[in-house]
Amino acid sequence: MIRTVKTSDHPRAPITLKTIRAMASAGEPFAALTCYDATTARWLERAGVHVLLVGDTAAEMVLGFSRTIDMPLDVLLALTAGVKRGAPNTLVMGDMPFLTYHTSEDEAVRNAGRFLLEGRADIVKLEADASFAGVVSKMARAGIPVCAHVGTRPQQLAMTGGYVSTGKTEKSAQQVVDDAVALERAGAVMLLVEAVPDAVTAEILRATTVPLIGIGAGPAPHGQVLVLHDLLGLTDRPPPFAHPVAKLGESIVSAAEEYLRQVAAHQIGSRRAATGESARGLASKRPG
Repeated sequence: MIRTVKTSDHPRAPITLKTIRAMASAGEPFAALTCYDATTARWLERAGVHVLLVGDTAAEMVLGFSRTIDMPLDVLLALTAGVKRGAPNTLVMGDMPFLTYHTSEDEAVRNAGRFLLEGRADIVKLEADASFAGVVSKMARAGIPVCAHVGTRPQQLAMTGGYVSTGKTEKSAQQVVDDAVALERAGAVMLLVEAVPDAVTAEILRATTVPLIGIGAGPAPHGQVLVLHDLLGLTDRPPPFAHPVAKLGESIVSAAEEYLRQVAAHQIGSRRAATGESARGLASKRPG
């Protein structure tokens, strides 16, 4: 049974790494979504979402850039803190932006620590291969939980000439599996695999023991993550593995058009009639 929470004023028990490990061990799928603000986070927690990823996709979805590598660290830290304030009982994952963990291990640990201290994140995510094992190990020694992102890595698009799925050849498939194994051994407490064939995902599951999140990597991972805007129908060209369940973009257009109509008809601006105690309070303040 999937653990959810009813939409009510009663907060659920906090979702922690221990919770996610228990769900993975029990074969109980967990759900993750990207999130970039406190208001949305509050509603997603009420829906029962287990993990909120404050991803570098905010560069595209929030700031209007065409690349995730344009995400400023300080901005993402502020967004992460806002999401945690909105969803205090949800596991919040901060995504380390491009060049915040590449130049030195000390700087990587320092920036990851900022996600826990300033961003109030519960765990950090970084795109990595086996060569980042030293970075992950140093973070783990510092007490920073790490989710290692393997497979297709969007921060590497300049090297590949665009978004290209990996793991399609025997050599590249084995490399993804080897990366996952090396990063778990280095201390990663969770793995995320993106856009690889189902067979590669299955091999990662056989070779590792930590919870595995998938995005475009088949149905087998312990958890699944999608960009919220893709799920809600707010992007014009969602990836093939994202299946929108709503058409909020169209709803926004309809609501804005209705607002424009009401403004043009002079229907906006008047106060609603007060009722009950508020009405009596207003009456007591009338002059005379």
